[in-house]
Amino acid sequence: MSGVTVSRKTYAGVWGSLVVLTLLTAGIAYLDLGVLNPVAAITIAVIKMALVALFFMHLRYTRIRLTYVFTAAGLLWLALLMAFTWTDVITRHPIVPPPPWPANDVTSHMSIFKAK
Repeated sequence: MSGVTVSRKTYAGVWGSLVVLTLLTAGIAYLDLGVLNPVAAITIAVIKMALVALFFMHLRYTRIRLTYVFTAAGLLWLALLMAFTWTDVITRHPIVPPPPWPANDVTSHMSIFKAK
């Protein structure tokens, strides 16, 4: 464990930033940005992830080599999950809906109920 002591002021600032970014994410959800809605939400989520990792997980104060090892392991795990999900998606057969019934087929068997 490193001997760095982080002040409460730093933690309060990071916490305040996380709260503001969370409110910003909720606010952006109500705006119609078109295709940029997911981009904005993911960008804010990455910033929040970086703040949590750097300050609350103390990655800012650790040896850089150790940080690279765990970052690479996390990215490798993410790549594996995405690869296996993608192979599952591309090997599925498409679901084809049945063709609609013609109007004649629906009413043709109803002729037994007609009054003569």
